[in-house]
Formats: sequence, structure tokens, C-alpha cells
Amino acid sequence: MTDAAKNAPDGAVDYSKTLHLPDTAFPMRAGLPDKEPQIWRRWQERDVYNRLRAASRGRPKFVLHDGPPYANGNIHIGHALNKILKDLVTRSQQMLGHDSNYVPGWDCHGLPIEWKIEEQYRAKGLNKDDVPINEFRKECRDFAAHWLDVQREEFKRLGVMGDWDHPYSTMAFPAEAQIAREIMTFAMTDQLYRGSKPVMWSVVEKTSLAEAEIEYQDYQSDMVWVAFPVKRRLATGGMATSENPSVLGDLMNEAARLAASKPLIDSEASIIIWTTTPWTLPGNRAISYSRKVSYGLYAVTANERDFGPKVGARYVIADKLAEAVAGQAKITLNRLADVTADMLAGVTCAHPLASLGYGFDVPLLDGDHVTDDAGTGFVHTAPGHGREDFDIWTAAATQQMLRARGIPTDIPYTVDGDGFYTTDAPGFAGKRVITDKGDKGDANEAVIKALIEAGHLVARGRLKHQYPHSWRSKKPVIFRNTPQWFIHMDQPVASQGGKTLRELSLAAIRATQWVPPAGENRITGMIEAKPDWVVSRQRAWGVPITVFVNRRTGVLLNDEAVNRRIADAFEAEGGDAWFTPGAAARFLAPKHDPADYEKVDDVLDVWFDSGSTHSYVLGAPNTFPGLAGIDRKADGGPDTVMYLEGSDQHRGWFHSSLIESCGTRGRAPYDVVLTHGFTMDGNGQKMSKSLGNVVAPQDVIRTSGADILRLWVASVDYSDDQRLSPDIIKNVSEAYRKLRNSIRWMLGTLKHFGPDDDAVAAKDMPELERLMLHRLAELDETVRFAYAAYDYKRVVAALSAFMNTDLSAFYFDVRKDALYCEPPSSAKRRAALTAVDIICDALLKWLAPILAYTADEAWAEYRPDGTDCIHLLTFPEGLAAHRDDALAAKWEKVREVRSVVTGALELQRAAKVIGSSLEAAPVVHVHDAALRAALAGVDMAEVTITSALTVTDAPAPAGAFTLDAVKGVAVVFARASGRKCARSWRYTDDVGADAAFPDVSARDAAALRELKAMGRL
Repeated sequence: MTDAAKNAPDGAVDYSKTLHLPDTAFPMRAGLPDKEPQIWRRWQERDVYNRLRAASRGRPKFVLHDGPPYANGNIHIGHALNKILKDLVTRSQQMLGHDSNYVPGWDCHGLPIEWKIEEQYRAKGLNKDDVPINEFRKECRDFAAHWLDVQREEFKRLGVMGDWDHPYSTMAFPAEAQIAREIMTFAMTDQLYRGSKPVMWSVVEKTSLAEAEIEYQDYQSDMVWVAFPVKRRLATGGMATSENPSVLGDLMNEAARLAASKPLIDSEASIIIWTTTPWTLPGNRAISYSRKVSYGLYAVTANERDFGPKVGARYVIADKLAEAVAGQAKITLNRLADVTADMLAGVTCAHPLASLGYGFDVPLLDGDHVTDDAGTGFVHTAPGHGREDFDIWTAAATQQMLRARGIPTDIPYTVDGDGFYTTDAPGFAGKRVITDKGDKGDANEAVIKALIEAGHLVARGRLKHQYPHSWRSKKPVIFRNTPQWFIHMDQPVASQGGKTLRELSLAAIRATQWVPPAGENRITGMIEAKPDWVVSRQRAWGVPITVFVNRRTGVLLNDEAVNRRIADAFEAEGGDAWFTPGAAARFLAPKHDPADYEKVDDVLDVWFDSGSTHSYVLGAPNTFPGLAGIDRKADGGPDTVMYLEGSDQHRGWFHSSLIESCGTRGRAPYDVVLTHGFTMDGNGQKMSKSLGNVVAPQDVIRTSGADILRLWVASVDYSDDQRLSPDIIKNVSEAYRKLRNSIRWMLGTLKHFGPDDDAVAAKDMPELERLMLHRLAELDETVRFAYAAYDYKRVVAALSAFMNTDLSAFYFDVRKDALYCEPPSSAKRRAALTAVDIICDALLKWLAPILAYTADEAWAEYRPDGTDCIHLLTFPEGLAAHRDDALAAKWEKVREVRSVVTGALELQRAAKVIGSSLEAAPVVHVHDAALRAALAGVDMAEVTITSALTVTDAPAPAGAFTLDAVKGVAVVFARASGRKCARSWRYTDDVGADAAFPDVSARDAAALRELKAMGRL
């Protein structure tokens, strides 16, 4: 029986009205763009979110804590991927039996928003510094509030279920109060300090930046090779230093003895350094070398140019790099001798710009960061302009050595916040490293010109390389020494048992589940190498660093009463309270004299803001009813908290949240961290408006629907970068169409199912139905495991294969005849209906987290008198009882034989010998005894959808159809005998056996009599 039975042949009685054909209001054309908003409104009208919370009370909690996006524009495809993934997690965990809640949140402070307001000011020719700070902050707040509302509606349209009426935002007054409490906790536990270190600084934005706010772009830098003349010499036999007079004696008066000892490094020799930041040379205080590098003393024997290094000049260079240096300088070098690390230890050079006021000694320091991969094997060390430079300069051993030699240990402030040289850069004050528009200033050329005039420029060039830029302004940043507020990473914390913040963080990483597991190694490496956390920003829109510093002693004020007054004020007024006139007296008086204290007006790094969200979203006091009572036990407990963001957040939100929570609570704020990749175009390129390859989620929703986006997200390997394009959307839409048609057929078929009258117990079902229930049991195990492991592509693959192959292409095809044509009382028909009912129930529930709209639309049709929303339910229970591996093994053989038969019939159909498989009655030669035994008791004509079929063990004649994949089976085509039933279209010998129905088979005549007796004919 095929779908052609819906219409009888010309001139015959129309039996279509006597068939149990599918009948459903669930349309084939989904119309998702129009239908989905209606379904969302129904969820709201029926208060689904709060009903879920009420129904889940007492279950173990699974909370996905939302990483806050910035409220500063419409959402893009990365947002859609992220929010849909989060919804897949929360919906599936809910249906797995948890109380799985999602509270959305927004990050509302910081440069992304402040920068937008400043752009508006600049467009009007205004200066933000001329506006009262709280007035400016209000504009930032209003801007963020607007985009928060816009994004909230866009996220809801994706089908994301959450507490949208009570989201959190970092700019809410209670949130700002709690963020202030968190930084004050760091202050009270002596983890917060003000120090001077080189930080990444945006001249354009006039603030320090964190690593997470940096992106690397191509940039063309000036590069120079510079000679630092040796000032204290090294001779064979030892070091020429004031600490070792026995070797060389007085350096000024022992020239003759030095000459006799053939010094390797003397006042005619120079150490060569290479740098791509000539502007940092006024900040040079040392040169670093490595004991792992092989060095040599080289003499210049020729110079192709009439300027630069003179013939006879002697340079110390890493052996691996000497040829490259010679090529760049257009000189010829002759190697004179080895230079060992012991010889370099203690050498002191003169600064190449000594004549301009840089008359201090430049010592050589042994540094692990030095390599001979590029440059000269020596690293110009400016402690005010680089982290490694700062670390080696401030190391205890270095400081001790400097003091012993009488070398100043201070770090100069050579560049100010606007990119200008200060008076700490003699000869260059007023020159600019970078302009306020992010362009290269005149500092490099000024320094290079001075080096040429001093005779110490060996070579120069240009290098295109990856250089740090602000990801907001897209302009290059610089490293500059500036006073900032830091959180210690390596100082023991008394409140945490004397462990350091680094130790606590690394232990917390090991106690966390990372999905995929590689995330653990990535964040471990970052925490191991992390310097002290810079938490201050020189901006206006943020939570202030709410501390006071004693003007005389420089010590932070630690006063619980003052801290409470600050937090209480923030609860009522927000962070603006800190910037109101008289704020210092308000918080300090009467116990402390405001004149004795400096009120810090820097604001917190936004990563501290977002890193603190756990303290008020997950912690107590709790303002979110759905999360109240979450059990954050040290051993993991029954409750679970997940963080889920893009893989870049290993250095962002995962990172800051980990450190913030470990510093205040001694543990991570999360139990599970899941990361996803980024969305590329169809060719694997980054999406860009300029390239025209952007796929906007709003466009996909408008043309195809949110469920198409959801199916795409669930189908891809989110742990890696994914691709999206119009063609991919088309393919996903086709996959969706097939799933929807299977659902539609089941709903239409079940229109004829009355559970009370038609249900059949599984044990009483035919083998085919029990086989399908066995497949459900297998799927139940697969689907539950995959959902629990956050492996959604496996869910989609398993369900798609089952619905397209097991159901549409096999079970539904086989059972259509029984379902459409059998009498209403037929046990086979009722068993099939019962099986379809169980299958439909399971599939809709399994699909619900992915196709949130479609599954609920289908559920409304499937259970109009039952539960009004599928998302209030859990996954089906009790399916494991249907497991029957022996039956499955048997039917695997049946389906192998079936595949040979259908292959043979397809050839006859292609040759137009037959139009329908019902015209056939093939003979199947089965030589394999195991296969033949499996066919016993199976109606193979029904299984192959033929009118008859004969199984024989006789040898197959030549030319019989076979398949290489199925050995021992051959098929000989034969036409079906008998007459064609006008109702079922099967060919049988009993058509006309019932005189009342002369054109139908006996089976169909019995069905018609039954229908007539029921008044349905």
C-alpha cells in the first residue's frame, strides 16, 4: 500500500474516505517566522518559566550562570550561537530531571559603552571632561539600558527560556554595591595594593587595558640594531669589575696590563641589541643575555656603505644571528673569539644616548627570556616598558647587585598617558610615541636620529608583525610604567590558609570539569604565567575602587564601618555616590579626617565587574528567586554551576571569575566550564562587513525561523570554529523539513488513535513494533548520555538517522498498509498505533531542547487535552524495558534480505517494468542458513511492500539480482498474480470474494463491513 491509495483509479469507487489516512492541523510548511512569536507569547501567557521553577522545587539544581555580554548594540551570530547553546544546556538538564535555571545578565560598565558616548560628544565638538562626572555616567547608564532591552528581545526571539523579567546587570545598584564589597574584601585581606608596573596602555582611550581587551593585528614597526659600548671591560682570566680588583686592578690605571692580557671585551667593543620599539630606548636600564646562547666577538672587516659601523669595530653577537646582523648592516664580520656567559657576567655598558643625559651604567643581566631565534641574542631591557624587563630588573638578585655597584634602581616614567615623552626622557621631552588618534608619532625618528648622531646605530629597517591593539578603538597600544592598583598573585593570603592566589586558582582549575578537556591546559598555562592582576582603569563609567589611602603613610584604610557606609550608599544610589561632592567626608567622618586621606577615583577593570557576578547572582544575599538556596558545597554537592562562553574567555571571564572567587572564597565559582569556537563564513573566513560575508541572526530568523538556527547550533561541533552561510542554512532547512514531515505523519496517524480503546501492551505486539520499541530503548540511552555530556551533535545525528532511516524509510513504509487499510479492530493496526504513540512521545521530548518552538507546536497538536507545554516535562521514562537485543539481531538479518529485494525492485521500476512494488511477487533465494532462519515467521511480502514473496533455499538462477554487501541472497523478479484491490492496491487472489464489495480483497471487505457497522461508511 502506498500513498497513491489516497485516490482510487478512474471510474472506480473512491475508497479514500474509508482509509485511516493521516489527518492533522500540523502543517507541512512550517511558517516559523510567523509561528514562533505566537508560541513565545503562549509561553508567556501560560507563565511557563515560573511554572517550571515551581514544579522543579526539590530537584538538584543545575544553574548556567550567564556570562554577561556588553549592552552596546544588536546581537550578532556569535551571540546567537552562545545563547542557543546555553538554552540547549538548560532545557536538556531540566528534562534530565534537574531544576535547571537560567538568569540572563549584562555587562554595562567600561569602555565599550563609554567610548560610544565619547564618540557622540566628539561629533558635537564637546569634551566629556567639561561635563560633571555623574551627568556623563547617567548618559552611559541610559545608553546601556536601551541596548539591554533591545538585546533582551533579540535573545528571547531565539527561543531562549530564562528569567527575562529579572535579569542581572553590573550597573544595577545592588550589583554595584556588591562589586564594591568584593574589592573591599581584597583590600581588607591585604591582597590589593598600589604599585608601579608597565601595563598595556591605550593612548586613544587614555586607560590601562587587560590582556582580554587586546587583539593582535598587523603593524609595521621601525626596527633598529644599536651598539651599547662596553664601559667596564672583561679580560681573559675573569671579570673586570670593582668587586673583583684582583683580576684587573684599577680599571682606569691598568691599561698596559689589560693590553698584555689580551682582553676579549674592552672599551672598543660593543654589545649589539635589536628592538622594534626604538622609542623605548630612553627607558633602557640594562641588557639581558642568556647562558643558553653561544656568543662570539666579531670584528667589522668591511662596510658596503659610507656610513654606519667602522672597519675595526668589535661587536659581541649571538653566533646564530651574526650573519643576519651583518646582512642587515651591509657589513662583513670576522669572528675573533668565543664569549662565554661567565665573561658577560658583570659587564657594564654605557648608554648609547649618554651624551644627551643618559650617563648611568647599563649592566648585563642573565635572563631566561633571552633566545637566539631573532635579533642579536641580547635584549634591550627597559623596565618601564615590558613585563619581562620589569621582572628581571626588580628581581631581588638584580636589585642587590645594582645597589652593590651604586647603580640607581628606580624605574623612570618616560612616557605619559597621552603618549608624550616626559622629562624622564632627556633630549626628547614633548616628542610623541603615539597620537590621540592612534597614529605613529615622532618619537621613533627622534630617537633614531640621536643614535645616528651618537654613532651607535648599527642598522635600521621595518618589520610587519602582529602587534597588540585595543579591540575597541582598533588602535595600537604601548607598554608604559604607570601607578595602578593590583591584586597579588603570589603573596600568601592569611584568610585562605596562607596559600597564594595563584595556588588557590590552580587547585580550583583541577577541581573543575572542562568541556572540552583541552580548556584545562589552556587556562592553567595562563594562570601559571599571570602577573599581578591590574584592576584599575582611568575612566569614568564603572564601579569605583572604593578605598582610601593615608596621605602620610600610603597605607589603605581598613575600616568595616566605612565599608558598610559605602556599600549601603551604593545600594541606594549606585556608584554615583562615590563621585558626589563631599563623598569623602560622608564615608569617613566622624572617625577619620578626610584631609588625611586620598579618595581613589580610578574605576575597576570591567573584568573585575563580570568576575564578581557570581557573588550576587549565585551567592547570598540572593536577589533571584529561581536560584535561591543553591548549594555550593566544597565537594561539588548535588548542585552544579556551569559557565559557558567562547574559548577566548579562558583569558577573559573564566579567568577573572576564577581569580576573583578564589581571592574571596578560596574556590572557583563554577563546577563545569564549557567553551565553544567562533563562527566563520562558508569558506572558513572570519565574518566581516567589509567582505560582505556576515550572516546576521535577525536575517535568518526573518526568512527561516529561529528553530533553523537552533538546529544548526545543535548540529555543529561547537568546540571548534563552525561555518555558516546561506547554503548551509539551506541544508539545515532541508534537514529540518525531513524531521518535520516525520512528526507530521505521526501526528496525522495518531488522529485515529484512542489510547483508552486502542492501546496494546508491548508484550502483545508483533515483532516489528517490538523492534521499534527496542530501537527507542537504544536511543534513550544514547540521547540521555549525549545530553548529559553536552554533545548535541550526537543527539541530532542519532535522532535524524532514526527518523529518516528507521522510521520514514522503513517502519512507516511497512506499516502504512496496516494503519490505513486494516479494520478498526485489527490487533496489528492497534499495535502499530500504540507504537507510533510511544515513538512520537519520545521523539518530541528528545527534540524539545533543540527545536524548542516546533516541538511545542507539535505537542499542542499531539496532547491537546494534556500538559499544555512540552517544556514542563522530562524525558520519557521506562523505555529501557523494551530492550530486546536478540530480536534486534534477528531483524538486522531481515533488513539485510529486505535491502536485496528493494534493490532488485528498484531496477524494475527504473526500467518501467513496474510502477509500484505492489506489482511484484519476487522469489528470494536465501542460501545462508542463519539468514533463512531469521525470516521464519516474518511476512516478508509485508516487509518488502510487495503483494507476495517466496523464500526458497534453492540455488539461484544465473542473472538473479545480488548485492555484494549481503552474501547468500539472490532475488528473481516476478509479477504479482491475482487482481488489484481497489482499496489497498495489493494484488491478491481473493479480490471479489465478498460479493458486497466485488473490487476489493477479503481483508479490505472485512474492514469495510466493520466501518459500515460503526456507521462510518
